[in-house]
This record gives sequence, C-alpha cells and structure tokens, in this order.
Amino acid sequence: MSETRKRKWGDRRDGFWVKDIPGLNTVMMHLFPNRTDCEVYLNDKLDVTEVLKFLEKKNEGHPDYKTTIFHAMIIAVARMVKERNKMNRFIQGRRVYERYDVSMSFVAKRRFLDGSDESIMFFVPKDDDNLDSLSYRMSGEIKQMRKSEHSTGGIDSTIDAFAKIPRLLLMLALRIIRWLDFWGVNPKALTDGDCNYSSVLLSNLGSIGGPAVYHHLNNYGTNSIMVTVGTVHKEEMVMPDGHKEVRDILDIGATLDERIADGFYFVRSLKLLKYIFANPELLDRPMGEHSGFNYE
Repeated sequence: MSETRKRKWGDRRDGFWVKDIPGLNTVMMHLFPNRTDCEVYLNDKLDVTEVLKFLEKKNEGHPDYKTTIFHAMIIAVARMVKERNKMNRFIQGRRVYERYDVSMSFVAKRRFLDGSDESIMFFVPKDDDNLDSLSYRMSGEIKQMRKSEHSTGGIDSTIDAFAKIPRLLLMLALRIIRWLDFWGVNPKALTDGDCNYSSVLLSNLGSIGGPAVYHHLNNYGTNSIMVTVGTVHKEEMVMPDGHKEVRDILDIGATLDERIADGFYFVRSLKLLKYIFANPELLDRPMGEHSGFNYE
C-alpha cells in the first residue's frame, strides 16, 4: 500500500475519510445513498493515431509479444486518476473516501467461446510503472490465467464457493457482507482482487469487435468509474488548424458516480486523458511523474 498519511479514526483499510467536502455533497449522500442513483454517462472519441504509431514502433522486433491499445488505455487512465485525485474517491457508508492506491481491473474470458468462464484481473500500478512494465505484467498474468479452464484461486474461487451456498443462506450471507461493506470492515479475502473495489473497472469490448457501451455501476463495493472501450476505426476529423484529416478513432463510454466530483472536474480529467493519447511518449514515463498538462 502506497499510503503516505497516518491512518486516523474513521479511515478505512482501502481509503481515508475526506471530511472537507461541500455541504451539497454531504446532503446528496443521504438523499441518494445508492451509487446507481447517481450515475452520469459519457460517450466520447479518442484520437489514437499517434498512440498507434507509437505502439507500432514499440512492437517492432518483438513478434512474440505485443503491447496493445488496451494496455495503453489502462496506463493512460491510471495516470489520469493518479494526477486527478478526486477521480480516485468513492462513497460508502454515506461518507467520501479517497483511496491510498490507484487500482485498475477488468474481466477476461478464459476462452473466446460461449459459456467459457471469466476471470477478474486486478492491477495496482506503482509510481515507477510505465507502459512496458504494466503490459508485461498484465500479459503474464492473463497467460497464466488461461492455462486453466476454471478458476484456481483468488477472488474467482471465493465467488465460486459462495455460489454453491443454498439460496436462503446465500441471501443471509450477502446481507451481512453488505452491512460489513457499509462500515468498511469486510474481510480482505472478500475485497482484495475484486473489481468492485477498484478505482476503475474497464471492459475491452473492442477485442471482440463490440462497440463502447454504457455499463452500470454497482452499489456493492467502492468502484466509482466504469469505462468501456470499443473498436478502432477511421474517421474524418477537423484538425485544430481547420483542415480535415482521416484519423484513427477509439470510441469510449464511461459511467461515473457524480458524487465524487463535479462536471468541471470530470471534463478536465477527460482533457488530460486526451492529452496523454496525443503525447504517447508520456506512457513510457513513470506513472508518478506529472504529465505537464496545462489546465488553464
């Protein structure tokens, strides 16, 4: 844990209690206690022309390994969240908390077949991580996961175990877990590696030829941001100097908990993400470095 402040009363294991918030936010948490009551949706296009050129050059001479646009998306979003700390906040127990770490998660299919099991992938990028280190780690864990047809440990096995409990007992168990979740005292075995407890949950629908969609948040857990990624396609764009140019475009969809920040903060965060994709060399720098983006 990259915790830099001493844990105080009211803090959780996964985040510290943010007390200095506007009164409106406090009232909203009581008027709209459920995360799904406070979803805001965003659909936008990212110009990934420069990123694709950057990745093509990076992948030259490495036929056995390929850094993908999804790898770039994960580290870019992680950098954005790291630099924009309010994007790493969550609401639970009708309080605002800010995570100690930036965490990214997604669900991967074990086989690209109907009925194939899915597995939760969970990553906590460190300040010295960059695109290379994170993509190598992701690829290694995905290859290891796909060696087996079924879950072999971690949160996947825990979920499978709960699924075997008789319905009435499962309803009671989940009610207790939700109560523990409210107070922030859930056992680590139920939260570590769970995508519902990550800063950002991503879905790479483009890998199966799907479009970016709106995906709901969950009331359980602490996840405040859900991002879906579609396919890369060609599209004519009007450039800053006024001329038109065909560019490589990636559609994205995002769902956010509006209680963690205001619209102005969200829009600036999106601008930072676009800046990173326009300057892909930032992906090779340590994640803890400031991007240099001018927010004026």
